[in-house]
Amino acid sequence: MPNNKLKIFNDPIYGFITIPNTLIFDLIEHKYFQRLRRISQMGMSYLVYPGAHHTRFHHALGSMHLMQKAVNVLRFKGVTISEDEETALYVAILLHDIGHGPFSHAMEHSIVNGISHEEISLYFMEKLNVEFNGSLTLAIQIFKGEYQRRFMCQLISSQLDMDRADYLKRDSFYTGVAEGNINSERLITMLTVVDDELLIEEKGIYSVEKFLIARRFMYWQVYLHKTGLVAEQMLTRVLRRAKELVENGVQLGASEPLKYFLSHTINLSNFNDESLEIFSRLDDYDIVSAMKAWQYHEDFVLRNLCDIIINRDLLRIKLKNNPVKQSNLKAHKEALMAEYSITKSEASYFVFNGEITNQAYKKSKEQIKILLKTGKVKDIIKASDQLNLKALSKPVTKYYICYPKNKM
Repeated sequence: MPNNKLKIFNDPIYGFITIPNTLIFDLIEHKYFQRLRRISQMGMSYLVYPGAHHTRFHHALGSMHLMQKAVNVLRFKGVTISEDEETALYVAILLHDIGHGPFSHAMEHSIVNGISHEEISLYFMEKLNVEFNGSLTLAIQIFKGEYQRRFMCQLISSQLDMDRADYLKRDSFYTGVAEGNINSERLITMLTVVDDELLIEEKGIYSVEKFLIARRFMYWQVYLHKTGLVAEQMLTRVLRRAKELVENGVQLGASEPLKYFLSHTINLSNFNDESLEIFSRLDDYDIVSAMKAWQYHEDFVLRNLCDIIINRDLLRIKLKNNPVKQSNLKAHKEALMAEYSITKSEASYFVFNGEITNQAYKKSKEQIKILLKTGKVKDIIKASDQLNLKALSKPVTKYYICYPKNKM
């Protein structure tokens, strides 16, 4: 194996991350993966936490590093993992987020319809599999949750997977929100496998409790922070408005990949090799440079939305425990329509409502199970003496209303 492929990355969280083999090296080198350097991990959260400028590239490498630890721990405990399975686990976790669009989530709700980043990730993996002569076949099986050894699928996607183990620790580091800092190394050391199912040893129970509580904190304080929420909603609306204008024959300056998605209706049924190739050329930079130009456009809605985001003069957002009254929404819309002589549909770009839900642990989903010293297996909620873990499994919904702070 040529030495130049055994590179080392210096990560601010884990220290040195090693590349385990040449396939992983070649995948990291690929333009599809390098694109992740230009996709922010936390969307618009940097408008709230100035340090949150880390990328999906960072996160993918961190998740792969934790997977290496998990494989070593499980092998040490007598779990058989072949070399092919090991590589497949690294490939699957490395590429699990490769289908994210600009600013991570805003794209899914505006210029690509009804197609999730997981589905696009799968398209990328299948395309790479052809390029790499079928060497990603097993990784794709694990990624899809179809491999017979269930614990491998759980390491990629479950309520305690390597993805979450990295992003909670990484996002808390870059935002400076210490409450989200989890001990991922300790959690991984407590992993074990019984009957091909991923379990946590009893002595790891407090680490799991801390993990779930940290997850809840991070959702309220960071991922669902009201300022980040309104910024992301506005970005979605910028893209939606741009698409609407293009459909009505208005000329908009934009990069070629962005123009393609603004002028075509792309959904799951017509997403093909051409759309994938163009999607792979789209990143945060296309959106930011478009918004910088569009803030001088003659369209009232597009101009103001872009100006509001670029100069961080965001809409006012109020979070409530009860649904927003329609009369309240109507009053704000009418005031805006009267002030600027705009239509109701134009006003609804600036006055809108919605809801957010936070559920740190889903009992119905892939449960986190604890292996007791007696050999019995219990769900974390039953095994824990923490009363508030039960509360963490109940969804909490909050409602929001957004409207301009002052005259635009």
